[in-house]
Amino acid sequence: MQVKGFNHLTINVKDLKRSLDFYHQVLGMEIRHRGRTDAYLEWGTAWICLVEKRGDTNQTNGMFGVDHIAFYMEEEHFMEAVKVLQDHHVDIVRGPVQRGVGWSINFLDPDGVQLELHTSNLEERMKVWE
Repeated sequence: MQVKGFNHLTINVKDLKRSLDFYHQVLGMEIRHRGRTDAYLEWGTAWICLVEKRGDTNQTNGMFGVDHIAFYMEEEHFMEAVKVLQDHHVDIVRGPVQRGVGWSINFLDPDGVQLELHTSNLEERMKVWE
């Protein structure tokens, strides 16, 4: 696999407005997109997605906190990486699927942490909402 680096972090939150206030006003992240239940923010070359999840606040149910960690790779190597995951019988939870202008596949590490390989960058992702 030829992963190029960190892509983004998605965080499940209880209250999108409250979280946006924190990430934007306190940490100084730039809001790039705000939807009804999600928002994308940029901080230097890093970006995060906040997704509002209503319901039980019990951390053990996995609803709140980090949803998944994504890594960027060039599209020309994506299908090869999918094959590597399949060949190693990795638990794939979504994909491969085209999302916006890029490809994505979500899978679990041995401890159940959800990881993603993603082929687009934030600029390309934002074109979906223009």
